[in-house]
Amino acid sequence: MNSVRSIIGASALLASGTICAVADEPAPSRPPIDKCVWERLSDKNIGLAAWVQRCDFGFRQIHFEFTGNALAVKYSDGGAADPLVELFDIISGETAEAALQRLFLEKTDKAVSARCVLTPYTQGTEPAGVKRYSFSPDAAYAKELKALADPNEIPEPPCGVWGEMPDGIQYFEVPAGEGHRLLFVRIGQDEPLFDEQTLRVLPRG
Repeated sequence: MNSVRSIIGASALLASGTICAVADEPAPSRPPIDKCVWERLSDKNIGLAAWVQRCDFGFRQIHFEFTGNALAVKYSDGGAADPLVELFDIISGETAEAALQRLFLEKTDKAVSARCVLTPYTQGTEPAGVKRYSFSPDAAYAKELKALADPNEIPEPPCGVWGEMPDGIQYFEVPAGEGHRLLFVRIGQDEPLFDEQTLRVLPRG
């Protein structure tokens, strides 16, 4: 009987959008938005656990799923799921910072990557033990961009799509502990429907 009551209580909490942490899992760091509820997703093959919001706005439903190496958001009136949190391996013997440089060089045109530097990402509050980074223009490149800037236009990402964004938030994240994975987190312009404060890298199954 007690177990039945526990299940009913948990269901009520889910319906209300308030979920308590179980075991050592963190709870969501903020309430869900209207018409949404938090749910916990995890995938040991990808190696990630995350709090995400499942939403029903009537004309549109939104949920999250794992695809490839990423946590992705899926819109009922859209196309394929859009990856928002991607996971990458740190090679044996490689530091996290070296792995970030390697990934950035692999994914960015050389003419651009040569003018961008790894910098700590300092906006907002990061969880304990977590480090966040971005790639930003070096001093000479930043001066050049400032001279060419048009205040009436949003510029292109100065360091490509894996660097800092002029009209949104994204960054690389090095999880706490001695893990061998990195995250690339795309927040966008608004508060995301996943909880960026409680992402957890898991041992892969």
